Amino acid sequence: MSTGLWLIGARGSVAVTSMVGALAVRAGLAGPAGCVLESPALRDRVRPGIGDLVFGGHDVSPLPLDKKAAALADAGVVPARLVEALRGELAAVEQEVRPLPEAATQAEVARAIAADLDAFRRRHDLERIVVVNVASTEPVPPAHPAHAGLDALRAALDEPGAVLPSSALVAYAALDAGCPYVDFTPSTGARLPALDELARERRLPYAGSDGKTGETLVKSVLAPMFAQRNLTVRSWSGINLLGGGDGANLAEPGANAAKAASKQRVLAETLGYTPQGDTRIDYVEDLGDFKTAWDLVTFEGFLGTRMRMEFSWHGCDSALAAPLILDLARLAAAAHRAGRAGPLTELAFFFKDPIGQVPHALADQWRTLCEFVAALGAEDASR
Repeated sequence: MSTGLWLIGARGSVAVTSMVGALAVRAGLAGPAGCVLESPALRDRVRPGIGDLVFGGHDVSPLPLDKKAAALADAGVVPARLVEALRGELAAVEQEVRPLPEAATQAEVARAIAADLDAFRRRHDLERIVVVNVASTEPVPPAHPAHAGLDALRAALDEPGAVLPSSALVAYAALDAGCPYVDFTPSTGARLPALDELARERRLPYAGSDGKTGETLVKSVLAPMFAQRNLTVRSWSGINLLGGGDGANLAEPGANAAKAASKQRVLAETLGYTPQGDTRIDYVEDLGDFKTAWDLVTFEGFLGTRMRMEFSWHGCDSALAAPLILDLARLAAAAHRAGRAGPLTELAFFFKDPIGQVPHALADQWRTLCEFVAALGAEDASR
């Protein structure tokens, strides 16, 4: 049986690139470059495969998928030949994208989301559905008493007025509908204690947060180098320039602050202290879906000698993120099949700000991921 991949923000650049990529790989029109589960160390270890994924989702945008895919082709994100070859397949996925429901209470919205998921499951006879949030970053929300416990949250959702930020409401709806949930953004998602309680009650896995695709990926490799060589990092500052919808959203101060904090956290976790400096994110419309990051690191070595290093990263955000979306959907589905519940800390490799007490050095995260995939494969083979 197939696995549903339900994308929140389904008409956005990352979601549509994921769809085009998966459909192209399934049709034999492209290879799986960038898909971690298709690397030599992990290939053929996890079910479902890329070709087993069936797409649907919610979005507030009315832009048809083929139009978005064509715009991505014009921007150099995806090959135009693939968009043309997959026009029929994208039209079929278009039928599975729904407007995000609206209602008087958040409980009604959650029930409407769950109804969409259930109808999607029945239409395609799906074994399970994994919900992945790739919508715009939200500001950090204020604390709310209902966030602390599941019973209090359920009661509050029936009252008029917002209790949960949008990402957390979607996570609640997904988990309550029996679907594993993955947050690829730094938004609240399933991080609330009440939602952890719900996931465990429903015997569901969840993962997040904030996909690690560029500058932070490099930080997670370089920071352990300084720590292991006992070199003191005095400052680490970065400037990120990006365009596209994500860049426009991050021009809003609350969302910008949430993203910047997520990007900088890896340094304190890896070094054991917080060096001077911060990460700045600026919107440059002309860059479109591409981004540039420049980092300056000053450090101190033997006898107090001062030194420095700089690096630049130029990447296409959607092309870096999309294969990871496919990996995470497959891993969450396999974990669900294996009976895992609660946070999937073994997936820290994919995230800037992973849930739980986990290593933040990329090499350590890779070893953990490989062990996790091996365990899932062994459990699957024994069934």
